[in-house]
Amino acid sequence: MAPGLPTAMDRPHFIGIGGAGMSGIAKILAQRGARVAGSDSRESATAESLRALGATVHIGHAAGHLADDATCVVVSSAIRADNPELVRAAELGVPVVHRSDALASLMGGLRAIAVAGTHGKTTTTSMLAVALTELGLDPSYAIGGDLEGPGTNARHGAGDIFVAEADESDRSFQKYDPEVAIVLNVELDHHANYASMDEIYDSFETFVGKVVPGGTLVISADQPGAVELTSRLRDLSTLKIVTYGDSPSADVRVHKVTPRGLTSEVTVLLDGRYLTFTVSVPGSHYAHNAVAALAAGVALGIPAHNLASALGKYTGVKRRLQLKGEENGVQVIDSYAHHPTEMTADLEAMRGATASDSSSGRLLVVFQPHLFSRTQELATEMGQALALADASLVLDIYPAREDPIPGVTSTLITDAARRAGADVTPVADKATVPDVIAGMAKPGDLVLTMGAGDVTDLGPAILARLSN
Repeated sequence: MAPGLPTAMDRPHFIGIGGAGMSGIAKILAQRGARVAGSDSRESATAESLRALGATVHIGHAAGHLADDATCVVVSSAIRADNPELVRAAELGVPVVHRSDALASLMGGLRAIAVAGTHGKTTTTSMLAVALTELGLDPSYAIGGDLEGPGTNARHGAGDIFVAEADESDRSFQKYDPEVAIVLNVELDHHANYASMDEIYDSFETFVGKVVPGGTLVISADQPGAVELTSRLRDLSTLKIVTYGDSPSADVRVHKVTPRGLTSEVTVLLDGRYLTFTVSVPGSHYAHNAVAALAAGVALGIPAHNLASALGKYTGVKRRLQLKGEENGVQVIDSYAHHPTEMTADLEAMRGATASDSSSGRLLVVFQPHLFSRTQELATEMGQALALADASLVLDIYPAREDPIPGVTSTLITDAARRAGADVTPVADKATVPDVIAGMAKPGDLVLTMGAGDVTDLGPAILARLSN
């Protein structure tokens, strides 16, 4: 049986309750019987889903939103110290709990799988959640995106397994004690918190060091950062290390990935036997995510052939190459990619999808950079990635939690893209994008909206304009 409410979490108040990570924790607490309340900056479908679970959700931030009988205030690293609800919590003496601590408390007493890596966490966590549910194991899960089928990012299950994303961005993943840890890749990102790769490696080493004695690390055998991390971990005698990937030395070897339109067929070699299954999203990187999920499930003692079949039931997660629709022969797909590695992987996947469909259509991209700090450090690489598209529109930077940095604009990206030979056009007014795309797109083309900000909102508007 899954445990009940953690101590002092029976009347939590979430600041920023609509966020991907925060809302998942709030949903699980509500399903466990907590009286959940919180606030967010704007109305959303997530806010409505929380209200349907009995939560009180305020729009906007004000001191009066915090109830006098709240037992704790849950925050993420994005919440500023001058937030009026946080200030009010200090006045009332209400304990403040970081999101990661709240999630760690929910995992207590369960067999936890923590999925880490610079890219691919949401997809891999989702694949595991779907497969374990399909096998009747009724897991709990907290994901950074909404599953296509259930339409939610979190669930309290009656089983003894908890699957969660482990966020490295603010080092909060160091607070978990998983039975199985997955490390998909290790790259330099989140430049406001990490100054070098050495700091990244140190952070991941601490995360892996929290795996319970006798537990398992599932880690890529191909990605250079993951390989380097593995070389630093071999002296951990209480840890079993399972590698996966294309490398001939991988414990779970990816034998073949065959593109089939917007899906892939994956064959792996495990314990001397071949297993073949289907992944519902295109691209080799998503196939490798599925293999990591397979290896993690096997580490928990689940038969590999059962897992392989159950992984075929995964139908996707919102914003991870999500097909938003098709109008007049033009498909519109949404991608959360915002780091150059992710951008390149998704663009290559879309190239492979059009090739396997024998399509002569073009790949048109609408890209919205995410964060000034990331653009400052990686603008050149983002521009080079956009050279994989036939044509791209580049929007202004989505700031999220950051203040502007002088001289850092999306022009850095468009200039780099042009140097790389890309056909790229800056667009200052996001509202004009549907008209611009409608003037460019022809039957057979793919339109990819890409970025971690509100560029996702353009998909329906583009489809509506294409229908006219």
